[in-house]
Amino acid sequence: MNDIQLTNTRTERRDAAANRQRILNAALKLFDQHGVEQVSMNQIATEAKIGPGTLYRRYKNKSELCLDLIKDHLDLLFDDLEAYLADNESLPPSERLRGLIALFLRFREKKAQLLAGVEEAGSSRPKNRGRGPVYEELHQLIVQLFDEMALAAPPAEPRANSVFRADMLLSALSSDSYLFQRDGRGYTPEQIWEQLCLTFFPQQLR
Repeated sequence: MNDIQLTNTRTERRDAAANRQRILNAALKLFDQHGVEQVSMNQIATEAKIGPGTLYRRYKNKSELCLDLIKDHLDLLFDDLEAYLADNESLPPSERLRGLIALFLRFREKKAQLLAGVEEAGSSRPKNRGRGPVYEELHQLIVQLFDEMALAAPPAEPRANSVFRADMLLSALSSDSYLFQRDGRGYTPEQIWEQLCLTFFPQQLR
């Protein structure tokens, strides 16, 4: 009896793994053809040749699916960010933040559609705007750097709240804002980076 149960469990795991791969392959194909925003969950299920119920049992929404597609790249991104900060501890916090923003913008350029998909579910609910898993980790790193800048500032100088500054910077780095500046306003990624630095910590650039 136990042997039968173990065999059934292994078969279910193989089936689940196969379904996951079919879903991811189908999503990538459709996203490449039509863009993340234009593809529905039902289209992905049809392309993967599975029922919608099977798809929704694994992914509640398209945001979760995009996060699964991009998570390995995100792990590498945060490894790179943490390594960069550790390797440049001797630099002023403003310089480290400039480097962190530059690294993230390069990543955003490479993974723009999937990042937009990850943000999609949160952006439809105002309470959670900008509070996705990508930005939670970025927020912690940015707050630490803003805190360091505040400690290095002259005592008489008014100090901005680091959490608020990080929230505002992350709003500017979100897909909607970034793509509007790039595609709507016509700024290059380098110009966007420069303007973000000038906007959020100009006193450190004098």
